[in-house]
Amino acid sequence: MFVLRWLEKHFEEALCCIALVIIAVAVFAQVLARYVFEIALHWTEETAAMAMVWAVYMGASLCVRERFHIRILVAVQALPTGLGRYVIFLADIAWAAFSILMIKVSWEYLVVLWQFPSRSPSLGINQFYPQTILVIGYAFMLARLLQTYILWIRDGAEGLPGMLTEDGDAPDEEHLF
Repeated sequence: MFVLRWLEKHFEEALCCIALVIIAVAVFAQVLARYVFEIALHWTEETAAMAMVWAVYMGASLCVRERFHIRILVAVQALPTGLGRYVIFLADIAWAAFSILMIKVSWEYLVVLWQFPSRSPSLGINQFYPQTILVIGYAFMLARLLQTYILWIRDGAEGLPGMLTEDGDAPDEEHLF
């Protein structure tokens, strides 16, 4: 149970940190190889680029969980709570629909990559594997969006979903597990 609770709370953070470490190691290795050993490492650019894409999608999921994504919060919080809820619901429904569309399109893209394998130029790995982040990222964003509403309803549906309460406190830190 502890592991599930930790994963639910820190999964995206852990993957972002791992991806950032991979980026730092790849870039450092390239700089060291070029300026100290006067050779070029061909794998570093591709590795850093793939890790960056993973960091971005996991970071987007983390932002959904923490409700740090792009919104005009000042305007929404200035509205009466009922109207603010309506605006948030409308935006979140549009976002969920977009995520579902992107999962569908990304899945179709992965099917093509599986049927017609393509290898990355430097690493020689099947592009299917790093490209899975498209489905994984949007699925995590959708799951975290749904989780926000589950927790909000479970906690009494007070205020705006996933937002700070009127007294400035964060919502209860208790999560699903």
